[in-house]
Amino acid sequence: MKRLLVISALLLACHAPRQHGVAIARAGKASARVLVTTVGVAIKETGPAETVKQFGEVYAFSPEVFAVRRDQPTQITFWNLQPDDEHDFMLTDPQNHVLLQTKFAPLSKTTFVMTFHDEGVYPFYCTMHQPAMSGQIIVTEP
Repeated sequence: MKRLLVISALLLACHAPRQHGVAIARAGKASARVLVTTVGVAIKETGPAETVKQFGEVYAFSPEVFAVRRDQPTQITFWNLQPDDEHDFMLTDPQNHVLLQTKFAPLSKTTFVMTFHDEGVYPFYCTMHQPAMSGQIIVTEP
């Protein structure tokens, strides 16, 4: 009987419950990497003037959609290439709860290590430059 209890305890320890949510850190060990840049689609310095006049400045993330694996720490670096424009970044979960909100200074790189513990589509936005500057992180099975 004692042996059965020990074996049961070992089996339970080996099958710990799976984590949920997203772990976000400024640094750490990562097994994958993604670089996301900001792109000026139509800006006042380079036009086209008619587009900027009608819609204002238009920016985008590149890539705007990318995939990561569930439970795999992924280093995601955001590189703001604009010399005179600040961007912000808001990441939400599939239920639209805000997970992260931060700003990207002009000509700066900002890095996070993100580990997503649930599969799904995680939208992200620059709230300053909507509706064009948005994207999605697709979390797939390991």
